[in-house]
Amino acid sequence: MSDLLEVKNLSVSFRTPQGELEAVRDVSFSVRAGEVLAIVGESGCGKSVLCRSIMKLLPRDAWIKGGTVLADGTDITAFGQREMERLRGRLFSMVLQDPMTALTPTIPIGKQIAEAVRVHQPRLSRQAVRRRVLELLELVGIDRPEDRCGLCPHSFSGGLRQRVVMSIALASGPKLLFADEPTTALDVTVQAQILDLLRDVQARLGTAAVLVTHDLGVVARAADRVAVMYAGKIVETGTVEEIFYDPRHPYTWGLLRSLPARARQGEPLYTIPGMPPALIDPPMGDAFACRNEYALAIDYQQAPPMFPVSDTHFAATWLLDPRAPRIAPPVGGGFHG
Repeated sequence: MSDLLEVKNLSVSFRTPQGELEAVRDVSFSVRAGEVLAIVGESGCGKSVLCRSIMKLLPRDAWIKGGTVLADGTDITAFGQREMERLRGRLFSMVLQDPMTALTPTIPIGKQIAEAVRVHQPRLSRQAVRRRVLELLELVGIDRPEDRCGLCPHSFSGGLRQRVVMSIALASGPKLLFADEPTTALDVTVQAQILDLLRDVQARLGTAAVLVTHDLGVVARAADRVAVMYAGKIVETGTVEEIFYDPRHPYTWGLLRSLPARARQGEPLYTIPGMPPALIDPPMGDAFACRNEYALAIDYQQAPPMFPVSDTHFAATWLLDPRAPRIAPPVGGGFHG
């Protein structure tokens, strides 16, 4: 499969009263046509900023400091808002975390979906737009679409509202869908339904997806590949099987140990000690060193490169350096450094 999205050395900063905050730091990754890439990490690690920077949806106090973004073979790094408006919806679209912030509360959902259809297909007749709206509602699993087109968002449950938001994102047939924490506000049962729907729609339409989440359980259900992000950087990337069964970065170990499924009865759930560093003044070495019980002296002096584990698996940890001591990880299938 070819790369639909290729990001190289992307850095994004924010202006704050305390100084420049480096939210995304030298990030590189790619998304192939038709695959689901999950970007995981704690809140504040830069996941959402990374996706919004690609779509040029950053606030005024943020800017892309460096790097390049290739979308479907086109370098869009220097694109202005007018050029990006032509791409949004047609090339890529986004499903936001809270559907109520994406929907206008006083406008029926049918009209909101129809507006999204007309943006990129302005010559469609009223009847054709109506048919497309009903098709989209059926696609995302909303039954009785004819009856529900005239209802406003407050008439729907959280799960159904998220389905409506997904139909709007899919209205113009994008090649790449960004899903930013799409299940955060939903209960466990509805989360599973939305993830299954996302995977089903993605497979039926051949749409690639970038799934942003802090929940590794979501990753196991929906993704093909995983990029683990910490303090503005991607620290490990690999297939779902590689990340879950052969993780190599200590931060990934911590995330996996924090899963409720790994908790022993009667014992407290594991939490990674400490706090992420302030990115106004990032540490000189590995940003995870101060929270890493396996940290080496070099971790405090020099940031590690991405070491290859396999053709599809890479991790930025000095534990993969041939000179490093052999460490038995607390999770996964064993460390083979």
